[in-house]
Amino acid sequence: MTIEEDILARTLYGEARGEGLAGLEGVASVILNRVTLSKKRKGYWWGNTIKEVCLKPWQFSCWNEDDPNFRLIKAVKEDDKIFALCKRIARRAVSNVLNDTVNGATHYHHRNLRPKWSEGKIPCAEICSHLFYNDIEE
Repeated sequence: MTIEEDILARTLYGEARGEGLAGLEGVASVILNRVTLSKKRKGYWWGNTIKEVCLKPWQFSCWNEDDPNFRLIKAVKEDDKIFALCKRIARRAVSNVLNDTVNGATHYHHRNLRPKWSEGKIPCAEICSHLFYNDIEE
């Protein structure tokens, strides 16, 4: 497993492990869409690679050291079934064979939260308990 696959798999595990296949693929699509947008713009503030996008401070809360998921993604065991699914999705994403299931979305949040950046925006996809947006970085 490459470092990008590992970081992506851990991000998926930390952000959406309870969302099933569709939710995990949705979050992976957001990360890939950010990389794609960055390449189109010849660089963007959140990074230009999967690794940079996932690890950008305050973008994916599971990587914040004070987040309870941080310890979980660092300690997850290789035989964890959900982590195994995250690794399969990450391999597909890095190999460019993962379909974009979120209509180009670059942002998402849990339906029970309402971040300031989402005010006045209409979700372009809804998967499990996440709402996805493709009009934030216009």
